Amino acid sequence: MSTKVLIIDDDSNICEAVKLYLENETYEVQTAHDGENGVETFKSYDPDIVLLDIMMPKKDGWQVCREIREISNKPIIMLTAKGDVFDKVLGLELGADDFMTKPFDMKELSVRIKAVLRRCNAKNDKTESETLRFDNMEISLQKYELKLRGKPVDIPPKELQLLYFLASNENHVFTRDQLLDKVWGFDYLGDSRTVDVHMKRLREKLDGVSDKWNLKTVWGVGYKFEVFS
Repeated sequence: MSTKVLIIDDDSNICEAVKLYLENETYEVQTAHDGENGVETFKSYDPDIVLLDIMMPKKDGWQVCREIREISNKPIIMLTAKGDVFDKVLGLELGADDFMTKPFDMKELSVRIKAVLRRCNAKNDKTESETLRFDNMEISLQKYELKLRGKPVDIPPKELQLLYFLASNENHVFTRDQLLDKVWGFDYLGDSRTVDVHMKRLREKLDGVSDKWNLKTVWGVGYKFEVFS
């Protein structure tokens, strides 16, 4: 079966050009020209990957990304006319998997689609069927769910992925750059302190949950999920 791509962009010329190029590479492609229609098309079409513009009518790309992440972990590549680090930070925090700045080369777009799909499929095969269980905590990537003391807790996708990765490698120390590479999954051009922000929010959620594990800062190195024997 062909890989299904959904392009959500209000620029019909870009949509048509990308659609023709990807169809020539044997992808199956559908398009939507505003955020509201994009969300509905995502639900009905069930694509394998989404190419998502930021500046759109009715719902912008940020809102569309949020709504998709509430129901799915399908990969999202955000398309933006801006090259601002702020856009990339916000997109990553909302759960985007990669970024491309307009105008972009079609061949590079195709390569990035393949890379994101390969990375996400490998991650799904290895981890998403597993639920990690620790004292008073369960983490499921399949359900995108964190339970503390048996109760679900609201948590953004990247926080959940970061916690899952650290807990999957208990007592192993990772630098900020390693966490950006492993969790965000590509060369991150922004401030590596975004990891610090995510860790701070995780600690606020996990404070007092258990005395058998914690998120530990290893000063001068990075972070680890520490389990006490």
